[in-house]
Amino acid sequence: MSESEDGRLEALQAALAAEHAAVYGYGVVGGRIGEGRRTEARAAYDAHRARRDALAREVRDLGGRPVAAAAGYTLPFPVRDAASAVRLAAELEDGVAGVYSDLVRAADGARRATAAGALREAAVRAVRWRGGSVAFPGLAERAGTPSAPASPSATPTQ
Repeated sequence: MSESEDGRLEALQAALAAEHAAVYGYGVVGGRIGEGRRTEARAAYDAHRARRDALAREVRDLGGRPVAAAAGYTLPFPVRDAASAVRLAAELEDGVAGVYSDLVRAADGARRATAAGALREAAVRAVRWRGGSVAFPGLAERAGTPSAPASPSATPTQ
């Protein structure tokens, strides 16, 4: 495998790990979110599951073994009510946007377009959850940091 293919595979694996974390995190969000935003949380959960499954296929297509989901993840703060569930959802989307920005840089062609679409979707969901946006979704909070294997808001427990 070439160095560029290794970079793409690594970025795909990081995106897959972030999607695993997002799926887990949205399970927590769904248990605490208010009735008024439950449909939005379910749609985000379904979108992350679909992206996770597509990424696992892409990793296999490149000859890799998809990174497995952790048994559990440590959340950045206790999620006890609807307000903290909304905050967690926004942080999950920020984390996913960050790894998709890495994948946009590592990929080309159709894979880059797909990664850019995923970045855009995560940024839009983050805005909806937060009620405001950042100038460069996926980049501002990650300036100078390498790719993380999972969303910074939901890291695997050991």
